[in-house]
Amino acid sequence: MTAAAGPDRASGAAARRDRRGRGGLWLKRFLPRTLFGRSLLIIVTPVILAQAVATWIFYDRHWDTVTNRLAFAVAGDIATVIAQLEHDPSEEGRNWALATTARTTDLIVTLEPGKILPDERPVLRGLLQRTLGKAMDERVARPFAINAEVAHEWYEIRVQMADGVLSVMSPERRLFTPTSYIFILWMVGSAIVLFAVAILFMRNQIRPIKRLAAAADSLGKGRDVTNFKMEGATEVRQAASAFLLMRERIQRQITQRTEMLAGVSHDLRTPLTRMKLALDMLGAMAEGCEAEIEELMTDVAEMEAMIEGYLAFARGEGTEAVQPTDLSRLLNEAAAGARRQGTEVSLSLDGPITLPLRPNAMRRCIDNLLVNAGRHAGSAWVRAAQRGGTVEIVIDDDGPGIPAAMREDVFKPFFRIDRSRNLDTGGSGLGLTIARDVARGHGGDITLDDSPYGGLRALVRLPL
Repeated sequence: MTAAAGPDRASGAAARRDRRGRGGLWLKRFLPRTLFGRSLLIIVTPVILAQAVATWIFYDRHWDTVTNRLAFAVAGDIATVIAQLEHDPSEEGRNWALATTARTTDLIVTLEPGKILPDERPVLRGLLQRTLGKAMDERVARPFAINAEVAHEWYEIRVQMADGVLSVMSPERRLFTPTSYIFILWMVGSAIVLFAVAILFMRNQIRPIKRLAAAADSLGKGRDVTNFKMEGATEVRQAASAFLLMRERIQRQITQRTEMLAGVSHDLRTPLTRMKLALDMLGAMAEGCEAEIEELMTDVAEMEAMIEGYLAFARGEGTEAVQPTDLSRLLNEAAAGARRQGTEVSLSLDGPITLPLRPNAMRRCIDNLLVNAGRHAGSAWVRAAQRGGTVEIVIDDDGPGIPAAMREDVFKPFFRIDRSRNLDTGGSGLGLTIARDVARGHGGDITLDDSPYGGLRALVRLPL
């Protein structure tokens, strides 16, 4: 029995956690998504609750004390008039009672002899009429009717008596006090002022955060971040200071890598040049080793091309500035270069597209993708279009493609697909790596997929 209760208790706890999780997700759908909205909600919600409590307490005390007292006072005056009329039913006594009431109260009282009220009691509408009705039931205890539409700011109270109907006209001020209107106007006015101050204050606090986010977004897209300064609250200034330090470290790292690779270029070109000269001289002197010497010369040329390609990319990344670039023109130039190398390229553009780019780096990215397509396929199809805030460049080919399990590995430096499987990527192993680095340096990315033409599809996404 105990062993069975354990799993039941665990399943019950899990069910309760699941219900709480669903409840939290349901609540989050209605919460503001922006920091401004959530901060304003944090400020406004306690104020609204406080005002709601204050309003409830005010109305409760107001109607319990002021309105009830006013209504019972009017009902008491009516009960007094009725008592006087019944005490002396003569015409002289009736006239004295009515004159005394008119002189000492604000009520206008008339007696309608022979009149009878309808048997059906009219419905009392509104809180004020119901309160007055309650007072009439307790103080007068006679059939009555209340009419609030007989005159502006006047209430008519008709009471059934033995010899007729007593009509009492009471001014509204004897039953109602305008403090409720004043209180409501004060509450609404103060809430509006508070909301306006909160909105202005929160906008000023959110503005530095938005500027920091825009600066980080620009830096992530490889664009220059100029005229950015620290401002706002202490925490925001700390975040801005950390961002500026991060930007300096990134720029210093890029500069150091560029300078290091420039030094590597100088150091490696000299021995490569000597090796080429030595191979040329050896080819002239040695006989029967032409094939081996040709292979060594091919390896040296490949090493030189690899170094030149990566150094050219590093130099461009470190020094080239972002500028508005006509992508249509850039793609036309890249397609023309691929055609000169023997690749059949079909280009389709959805109108002119201009966006901030490093033109030389982006041309190198497209060139590398087209070279990769041309190396393994005879034809390539290039299409560019704008999709909302993103530009998509699609490069399809009809080659053998790349297995899905290796599509991320080919972006690693110097990675080559197994030659024995007849899927050698060729080249230096840096083409796709450089292409993705360029795309990500612009805030975008490159992904690989199956092409409808049977080969590989390279999709380049760039933010506008």
